[in-house]
Amino acid sequence: MTDPDLDPSADWRRYAGGCVLLDGFHALKHALRFGAEVPVAVTADRTAALALADELAPDVRDALDGLLTEVAPETYASLVPRPHPTAVAALAVRPSREAGLRALAHTPRRAPVVVLDQPRNLGNAGAVIRLAAGFGATGVVTTGPLDPWHPTVVRGGAGLHFATAVERLKVDRLPSGPLFALDPEGEDIRGLRLPDEALLAFGSERSGLSRELRARADHLVALPMRPQVSSYNLATSVAMTLYHWSAGGGAPRVSQMS
Repeated sequence: MTDPDLDPSADWRRYAGGCVLLDGFHALKHALRFGAEVPVAVTADRTAALALADELAPDVRDALDGLLTEVAPETYASLVPRPHPTAVAALAVRPSREAGLRALAHTPRRAPVVVLDQPRNLGNAGAVIRLAAGFGATGVVTTGPLDPWHPTVVRGGAGLHFATAVERLKVDRLPSGPLFALDPEGEDIRGLRLPDEALLAFGSERSGLSRELRARADHLVALPMRPQVSSYNLATSVAMTLYHWSAGGGAPRVSQMS
């Protein structure tokens, strides 16, 4: 447990400007599993949080026991934009950009990189990062103005930004590898094998692929879709594509963790 003589609110304020908010037990659990540096973590109910760890995450129970400081409910509520049902919050150090770029550039890859071209919806971006982490993708890259480390994106990613490389790049700075871009005019994905070194690119929710990315693409790929249905949700499209890649043998083993 943190030294009771230290003020967790003061610690929080000291770290808040340069850290990422982990909102809730599950975000903290995931971040710890994947090596995040967490300088401060608070809860309005330490006993309940550790009981949840015993039930759902015994692998990080000891780490949580050493990190979590109990604070008054009103103090907890003052530190976060909105209280989480688990009454747990933490701050984690964002991985360096240099480390992320190294991970994305490293070859040979054992899993694709997901590219979100000019995404607009913060929640969708977070859901994609969560999917990519679950499938063991090398990373997620966004182009355009959306910050993939925006607090809303991190919340949607449930702490799994720390399980995969997450960066924003210009199209001409994308990692090497054959680029498969999802587009209704492309070749049916069911007839293709997606290699581990692929970049899998998805257009924005509203306008599809940018001209720049389309020009960079090596292959246009289409998902099966019933006539008169206009599109899938972005996260759904990513899930379908990663599943197709995984069916070729690249998927991680099935996890028994919560």
